Amino acid sequence: MGAPRRRRERPDDALPDGLAVSARVVVTRGDRVESAHTVHVAVTDGKRIVARAGDAELVTFLRSAAKPLQGLPLVEDGVVRSLGMTGSELALCCASHNAESRHLRAAAALLRKAGLEEGDLACGPHPPMRSAEAQRLAAAGERPRSLHNNCSGKHAGMLALAVHHGWRTDGYHRRGHPVQKRMRAEIARWTGVAAEALELAVDGCGVVTFAVPLVAMADAFARFGTAARDQGSGPGEVLSAMRAHPFMVAGTGRLCTALISETGGRIVAKTGAEGVYCATAPEAGLGIAIKVEDGARRAADVALIEVLAALDLLDERELKALGAWRRPIVRNTRDEQVGQLRGEIELTRRRRKGT
Repeated sequence: MGAPRRRRERPDDALPDGLAVSARVVVTRGDRVESAHTVHVAVTDGKRIVARAGDAELVTFLRSAAKPLQGLPLVEDGVVRSLGMTGSELALCCASHNAESRHLRAAAALLRKAGLEEGDLACGPHPPMRSAEAQRLAAAGERPRSLHNNCSGKHAGMLALAVHHGWRTDGYHRRGHPVQKRMRAEIARWTGVAAEALELAVDGCGVVTFAVPLVAMADAFARFGTAARDQGSGPGEVLSAMRAHPFMVAGTGRLCTALISETGGRIVAKTGAEGVYCATAPEAGLGIAIKVEDGARRAADVALIEVLAALDLLDERELKALGAWRRPIVRNTRDEQVGQLRGEIELTRRRRKGT
């Protein structure tokens, strides 16, 4: 299946002539730039591009940034209500978690509510994302289990969806299963890319992942955030769960958690593998999608904070509180500071009518 077509902007959406400015995250050592990561950015209001850098039409995979959209069927199909899911458990279904104890307990509890067990998870094991948890497991002589997978909450939610509908749980992660067809419909609904035009592949945890243009990702998060203004809506319930339980969305030392906490939920962001980041600012009516071209995770956090700063979506207190992600320090084996990362991102803004 071919990649989604790049959409044409309407005349009144026009940005300044010429190519959008380039953006990058640089890594310094001493006073010299030692390396750089190219960044592509799309910012939309759900209808048109508001700002961009690099190639806003770049087609790439949503990866785990899709999780809030994939969590929505749990609300709209009645799974949350029928199983008595807590807000914490719903937030975990939208998470790329650290496998800290609270994450593991919530994932196990959701499986029990669905009448399932850890062996039903198809995500496979990997060491906890938080190094302290990985070290604790190793010190105890324990091996990682599927529950430690950062996507175990999403997988538990997908299994619960299958049980709720009476679908078989075996193979729930595969392309032809009703669960993945439901996910595909949801991605099409919010991105505006026809379901048959979505490019499909296998994600790191085994489920289907979807490739769309960055601008379509930004549209999805803008639309989702706007819909969430209605607290009684499905998107409203999903974002409320993430806002009320930011720790469950990621965990200790993670930007997704810190950003929700520091902004009081004014901004909700979700990271994805290979340098993808998406965010919604519902009150501003904006969706943001970022792709670090070489997939470097170390650059994605920096890029997101710089874009939010350029859009004036973070105040000085918030920028200071998030400084560890905006200007990460490079240290040597003696724990000496030898450099840092910083974003060099200038957004091209949409022209106002009459200019």
